[in-house]
Formats: sequence, structure tokens, C-alpha cells
Amino acid sequence: MKSQTTFAMSLDTTSLKARPEILMVQDTLRWLEKAVIGLNLCPFAKSVYVKGQVHCTVSSAVTLEALRDDLLQALKDLVALDASVRDTTLLVVQNLLQDFYDYNDFLNVADDCLLALDLEGEIQIASFHPHYQFAGTEENDITNFTNRSPYPTLHLIREASIDRAVAAFPEAEAIFEVNMVTLNQLGLAGWKALEVGPTLPQNEPDEKKSS
Repeated sequence: MKSQTTFAMSLDTTSLKARPEILMVQDTLRWLEKAVIGLNLCPFAKSVYVKGQVHCTVSSAVTLEALRDDLLQALKDLVALDASVRDTTLLVVQNLLQDFYDYNDFLNVADDCLLALDLEGEIQIASFHPHYQFAGTEENDITNFTNRSPYPTLHLIREASIDRAVAAFPEAEAIFEVNMVTLNQLGLAGWKALEVGPTLPQNEPDEKKSS
């Protein structure tokens, strides 16, 4: 059974605000606009976004097998279209992977999906999560927020688009360091002021429930 819901970015959501999928898309695009683009965390993001080439879709899967199927379909849909129509896809996970360690484990499944479709070297999958934590950092280290999204999200990116972006941005290797400086200057209070968190209530990770 297909569990993926897709909405166009230009959709008028005035009468649909009670639908969780709509709220998740709105929250994700607000985060993209205000944090990723607004703070210039990814210098390549603005161009494809203003051209309407960013596709945001929500998986309402309730099992990991169904989520895998949704990811496979999202990958097929992306490569079936020209980059001028759909350059990149944000697959937002509605019901699963709220624990960051579970999400991290699922990235192995995501890699297997690329292999199954013979897309390794053509598509890469970037990871974003509400509780994203780089190795060696404290939970609330501000630098973790470069990869903190409102909901668990898989970002499907064309390798060719990355290559073009890097060629146009000769100091691409410096982006990470620049982002660390940006976020340290912003601080936790500044991040909270952006209001890019989830509208929908989220379950706490299991390790927090038991602490």
C-alpha cells in the first residue's frame, strides 16, 4: 500500500491546515527558507528553491518496510524527471525514526535502496533530524543544528547538481567551517527565535522517556 503523500509547494493550504501532512510540508519549507537558506547554511539551496525545483513529500508509513518502499518510490520519481523540473526531493517521515539512533540505523537501508536501483554515484542521501548529533558533541551543541530539521528527513540529491554547485562555488570545502561560525554567533536563543521547529507534537526519544 502506498503511504506517501505529496503536495506542490504552491498549493493553497488555507482550508487544509488540520491535515498533518500539510503542516509537515509547511514546517519543512519554513525551515528551508529561514534556516538553510536564510542563514546560508547551504549556498546551493536558494537557486533550486526559487526555481521551484525542490520537491517535498511526506511518508505516512508505519513500518520500516513501508518507509523503505516510499523511499524507493521517491528515488524513482526523482530520476524519472529532468533536473529542471525536480532537482531534489525532501522525504519527510511522519510516524517513524523519531529516535536519532533509529534514524541513523535506517540510513543503511537508504544506502541499500540506492544500490538496489543502481543509483549509487547518481543520487546521494543527506540526513536531517530534530535530534541530529555529530559524533563527539554534546546534545545541545549549537553546531548540531546545521542538520536539525523539524521532522526526520531524507534529502535526495543529484550528484550532478552537487558537482555543478561545487564548480560554481570554489570554496565549497569551507562551508562546514563557515556554518560552525554562523551558528556559534547565532546561539541557541537565536536559533529558537527563528521558529523553525515542528508544529505537530513529537514523541520523545525512548532514551529520554526512561531518563
